[in-house]
Amino acid sequence: MQGKMKVAVMTGIGKMDFVERDIPKPRPNEALVKLEYVGVCGSDLHYYENGRISDFIVKPPFVLGHEPGGVVVEVGSEVKHLKPGDKVALEPGKTCGHCEFCRSGRYNLCPDVVFFATPPVDGVFQEYVAHEAALCFKLPEKVSTMEGALIEPLAVGFHAAITGGARIGQTAVVTGAGCIGLVSMLALKAQGVSRVYVTDVVNKRLEKAKALGADGVINAAEKDVLKTLAELEKGKGVDLVIETTGTDIAAAQGISALKKGGTLVFVGYSKSGSVTLPMGLALDKELTMKTIFRYRHIYPLAIDAVARGVVDIKNIVTNVFDFDDIQNAMDQSVHNKTEIVKSVIKMTP
Repeated sequence: MQGKMKVAVMTGIGKMDFVERDIPKPRPNEALVKLEYVGVCGSDLHYYENGRISDFIVKPPFVLGHEPGGVVVEVGSEVKHLKPGDKVALEPGKTCGHCEFCRSGRYNLCPDVVFFATPPVDGVFQEYVAHEAALCFKLPEKVSTMEGALIEPLAVGFHAAITGGARIGQTAVVTGAGCIGLVSMLALKAQGVSRVYVTDVVNKRLEKAKALGADGVINAAEKDVLKTLAELEKGKGVDLVIETTGTDIAAAQGISALKKGGTLVFVGYSKSGSVTLPMGLALDKELTMKTIFRYRHIYPLAIDAVARGVVDIKNIVTNVFDFDDIQNAMDQSVHNKTEIVKSVIKMTP
């Protein structure tokens, strides 16, 4: 397929523009995908607002976006499992396949990963992308391409839940009701956790958590989180906490809320890069603390959960913006966080 495509580029902090580039030609092992929806991730907003995350620094012009869903329009000569017309969700990280982490199956830790919208690698706020076909996961008929775009954050939630050993009969708390907090809650419920509570300081997000199936929500700005949890669980504490805020206070609340022998999974990055923990209490309880980085081997599981109706991923979305309106989409997503829980960009008219 030949021709030009529209690409949204970040030209500076808080500035978006459009350029025209050639439609990429797929290599033998790639598929060319016409993108229909791309989710706006928290990392996109960090780059847009601050120009960097830790040591990853944006050098404009830069293309954001790494949560894509679309339709295959062309496949390379070696691709057998996809054909034009197939709906797909794209896993955004290409790994080397040869390092110790790739060989052991922990490919998300590959030091040479090429990941959409992680500087200096461009993302996919564009009309077409050529991507490794093995990372293009076919969507069942009943799963839309908008849901396909949401598989990426859902994969994070499932990786957190599975890493924490989530299972039927447990109780859990998710600190933070942003997108990653919500998908973590959905993943915990899908894994069979009996009761999942969600904390945040924004009522709109807590309302969304409740609507999506949280067993209880707590506004930490209005109520004593630990006292409320103690009342809900009759003082027993919870088995598992997934911490998505990256804040000292939420991490400390998580440690306090856990019963002895419980597990805390850290997902959220702090703004400073570090978090202060009440280690004495953690030691007294003999807690297990784990961290996650993105996900691995999760896309098929997450797609199946959506297809079977186990996870209601589409209703996480609160705002859909047209591609032509991407400047406003980014501005609104940055400056209206009390109302916007999850934005997606509709790439096609």
